[in-house]
This record gives sequence, C-alpha cells and structure tokens, in this order.
Amino acid sequence: MKQRGDHRGAAKRPGKPRPGSGPNLRRQAILVALAVIGIGAGYLAARLVGEREEPAVPAASVEIARPAAPPGSTPWYKTQAPPPALVTGPDLPIYPEPNGRLQASPRAYEEALPADIYVAPSPPPPLPAPPAPAQATPSPSEPPPASAGAPAWQRFALAAPDIGGRPMIAIVIDDMGLDRKRSARAVGLGGPLTLSYLTYADDLGEQMAAARSHGHELLLHVSMEPTSRTVDPGPNALLTDLPPDEIRRRLAWGLERASGYVGINNHMGSKFTGDAAAMAVVMAELRSRGLLFLDSRTTPDSAGGREAHRAGVPLLERNVFLDNDNEVAAVNARLAEAERIARHHGAAIAIGHPRDATLQALAAWVPGLMQRGFVLVPLTAILRARPPQASAG
Repeated sequence: MKQRGDHRGAAKRPGKPRPGSGPNLRRQAILVALAVIGIGAGYLAARLVGEREEPAVPAASVEIARPAAPPGSTPWYKTQAPPPALVTGPDLPIYPEPNGRLQASPRAYEEALPADIYVAPSPPPPLPAPPAPAQATPSPSEPPPASAGAPAWQRFALAAPDIGGRPMIAIVIDDMGLDRKRSARAVGLGGPLTLSYLTYADDLGEQMAAARSHGHELLLHVSMEPTSRTVDPGPNALLTDLPPDEIRRRLAWGLERASGYVGINNHMGSKFTGDAAAMAVVMAELRSRGLLFLDSRTTPDSAGGREAHRAGVPLLERNVFLDNDNEVAAVNARLAEAERIARHHGAAIAIGHPRDATLQALAAWVPGLMQRGFVLVPLTAILRARPPQASAG
C-alpha cells in the first residue's frame, strides 16, 4: 500500500529548481557582474568629465582676480604674513648645461661645451698680480665721480633710476665670464642688472668693461670652499684649512685682476662662509679696499653677515635663487616670488645665472616691471636706501 507522499515506483516529475542552484545561479551571477560593470563605467565617466586636465600655464603668467579694496583700506599684499627673507641656496655651482645636466666643476663644464662657446681660463698667474686693465669710460647715465676718499662701492656705483616710492628689485647674474656666448646675452639684457664675474675668467677686464658700458653694475664672484669634497670650486679658491696669509693672497689675486666693481659675492662657499675666522680675514681685506659683500647664502649657517657687521663692511644678502630649476616657468615663478618679497619688504635681491631659461625669462620680465609697480635697480641702490650701518670697531 502506498503511503501518502510515497512516490516510489512512480515516474519522477520535473520539479521547481531549488534557489541558488543550476541555471538560476548562473543567471544571478551574470546579473551581478553586469551591475558591477555598469557602476564602474558610470564612475569612470564621471571622473573623466570632472577631472579633464587643463593646459599648463606658467606660474607667473596667471592673473589672480582680487576685489577692489575700499578707499583708505589696507592693500591686500600687506594683510598677508610676510615670506621668509632668505631661502637656502644650492651648494653646487650652476654652470650652463649643454648636455642637459648641471656641471659640478669647471673641468666638467669645459668638456661639455662646444669649443666655439667656451673659452678656457688661463692658469692662475703667480703673485704679484698682473696690472689691472684700464677702467671703462663711464657712461653718461652714471653718477658724478665720487671724491677720491670715497670707498670703491660708492665710486663705482651706478646711478639708481627714479624710485618714486616703488619697491626695488636687484637682479644679480653671477658665474659670468666662462660661457662667453651666454655672458654676452646677459650683458645685452635691459638693465640695470648687477653682473658678477668669476675671478678666474679669461679677458676679465675686457668683459667687465663691456658690461659696464652697457649700463650694468659689477661684482667679482669669488670662489670659496663648498661642503662637498667632490666639487671643484675653481682656481685659487678660498679654503678653510689655509693660513690667513694664504687666504688673503688668493683673495688679493682675484681682486686685482679687474677694476670698476663695487664688491664681491661668494661662488659656492657653503663651508667657507660658515667659518667665522676665515670670513674675518675676507672682511678685513674688503674693508681695506672699500668694497661691499653680497652673501649668496649657500648655507643657513653663514657667518658672512656677522663678520661683515663686525668689520664695518657694507652687507647685502640674497633673497631668491632664480634658476635651481632650469625651466622658464620655474624661473618665472621665482621672479614672482621676488616681486612678492619686494612688496612686503620694500626691496628684494635675486640671483640667477647665464642659462638659457633664465635669460629667456628675464628678457620677457624686465620690460614690464615698471608697469607692475616695481623698479629694477643696481645692487648699490638697495644698500643706499638702508640706514647707515654702525661699525663694530
């Protein structure tokens, strides 16, 4: 007898598939996969629409719209915190890079440059130094000659343009004189610039006289010991392990190879400028010759300022390095930083080098500077605008 529910012996009928088995499972998996794909496609489309890349624009060319300030209110740039006055600079020299790389020494630089551009410096002559070349004929724009007793930085200073209460910017181009082609391009820029020539460059007097006749102020770029032992600072560099008499002899060799300059700034020198005793020897020599010192600030530990004040040497310090990054857009951004510092502090000093990107950026930047409310000045104009420095005796 069959019991209810007993199907033994009867033909099996196709029953409903159990949930989660057979074709249903495959169908559900396909639907889930399609849903995931649809969600992912929608998200990707939204990202593509919302994050479309805009064309790159050089930083200094971007105009920032600011609301007009009510009459009598504080200008926008005076309501912001001032930037740091000094930024640590590179320890390495910045020679032009014909092969795309910075050259760490004059020897590597000479090997990299084509012969028609580079003129190798002659070996340093023994003391006594060769006679100084004849001084360039002063241009009509220069101030009347100072009295014979005036210090050299005053006698050879250029007349500053009319300031008219505007912020001042001084552009110093150093490492001049080795790359004759790019150095000549720097001389041809609108000025007044301040051009600093390496003391061991060939035809130093001739090159500096040509720069002076184009209305630029002059410095000598004195090689000093860097922290890195693998970097060659050049002939007759000032080194911390030299006795004071040899430091003085090497410095005098460079200073007596030219004339008509207002002072010196350091080439490299991250180790030497941090040594107070060594810098004291330099400052004593500068004071005896009536020269100023521009600290390139290749180290935050520089003793240059302290020793200059102690010796009564006129002192200036670099605010901005223009071309650590050899791209026009990067140089433009650093020029904009110099403008910002000048607005806050009344003046800014920027140092660059005779490199293609720097020269191209400056050629476009200089002509419009006055329209932007600034005045380009020789370095000594900033020194003259400061209160007299008290000598420490």
